[in-house]
Formats: sequence, structure tokens, C-alpha cells
Amino acid sequence: MQVILLQRLGRLGQMGDVVNVKDGYARNFLLPQKKALRATEANRKQFESQRAQLEADNLAHKSEADAVAKKLENQSFTAIRTAGDTGQLYGSVSTRDIADVVSAGGFTINRNQVVLEKPIKNLGLHDVKIALHPEVVVKVSLNVARSEDEAARQAKGEDVTLVRDEKIELETFDPDSVFEEGGRAGGEEADEADKG
Repeated sequence: MQVILLQRLGRLGQMGDVVNVKDGYARNFLLPQKKALRATEANRKQFESQRAQLEADNLAHKSEADAVAKKLENQSFTAIRTAGDTGQLYGSVSTRDIADVVSAGGFTINRNQVVLEKPIKNLGLHDVKIALHPEVVVKVSLNVARSEDEAARQAKGEDVTLVRDEKIELETFDPDSVFEEGGRAGGEEADEADKG
């Protein structure tokens, strides 16, 4: 299906571009989210008449996003999760979790603005991108830890997932302590049982 983009979309194009997309993507995402219009003659004329207003709105949204980006750039947020001794999380940190943590830190974002290239499944410091506007993407640091104390140690650069090798001394098997002369267990009692 051919659509006219009403805003810049990363892989598709700039505002005003007419692009071909799959029907489902257009019907389920682009059209309901008001990110595009069907590329009909009537819609093209309507877009051209509203183009100046759309560009002005886009510029206003971009300047707001730039202002927030300056405050949000290189901020660090902490997410407390349960994990095993090796640092493997029980589950993963989702875009919704990240949006909640950043929002709790005083910034208003939603989960659709969080860009995760791969799921977060381990403890540690992770760089996360937040798209405040299609043209404004900011990077923040997410500290995933089991406790606030552990998060503070990780922030200083300490690796909290190191598994320390503890030497366990095993008792060695001493056959002399178990077996008496004659090679049988039970000593004298076993010898008497053999006689009787």
C-alpha cells in the first residue's frame, strides 16, 4: 500500500515522502497512529495544503525534545531485579520497565520511545537509547542490580557477578579407619558372626 508520511520515520523516509509499505503495517500502525495517510489524490492535495502547519508542528515538537534531551543525556537510572549468582536475571528488563524507571526519575516517556537493540537479561550497566522525537535520540545508562548497595558498587566499576571459588575441603576416604584386620567391616563382631 502506498502511504504519505506525516512525520519522519527512521527506515521509511521523511515527512511528505510517498512510500510502499505492507498493508498490515499501514492499517495496524501507520494509519491509526496518524503517522501516515493513504496515498490517494484527495489525501495528497490535503497534505500539500497542510504541509506548512505539519512542518511547524514537527519543528515545535523537535525543539521540545531537544530541551528534554539536554537534561536526559547521560543520565543514569537503576533497576532492581532478582538474579542468580552468575548475574543472569530471572526474566528480562522490558521497554515498559525502562520507561517506568526513567519516569520515576522525573522524565515523562512511554515504552514506545525506548529503543532496545537486544533484551537486557544480565546484571550490569547497559546503554539504552530513548527516541524523544524521530530526529532526537538520547542515550542513558541503566544500572541493573539486585540491590541499591550492589548498584552503587557497580556504578564504581566493581563486577558484582564474579563467582568466587571457595575451596571445599573434602574428607578423604581412609580405608584403615573403616576396615579392621581381615578386610571386613565391623571388626570383632563380624569375626564372631563368621564363626557362629
